[in-house]
Amino acid sequence: MAEAPVLVALILAALVILASVAGGLWRVLRGPDPADRLMATQLLGTGGIAVLLLLGAATRQPALLDVALVLALLGAFASVAFVLASRLVGSR
Repeated sequence: MAEAPVLVALILAALVILASVAGGLWRVLRGPDPADRLMATQLLGTGGIAVLLLLGAATRQPALLDVALVLALLGAFASVAFVLASRLVGSR
């Protein structure tokens, strides 16, 4: 019987994270420069990873943990690609 409150708490935490990340969507759409938009996109990715980890723990589905790991790797590669692309554009 103790599992039900924990499950509800994990799902509520996931909803709170989703709500807080929604503010980052505004910065992605209205960011003054590409670096601000990239940082907001990183925030969205981090929030997505947190939600996937919480839902994976709540539902006991290890596949969600794998998806969160892949999303984290893609976010890191996206940051590196952005830095390399901005260096190429800046050197011209």
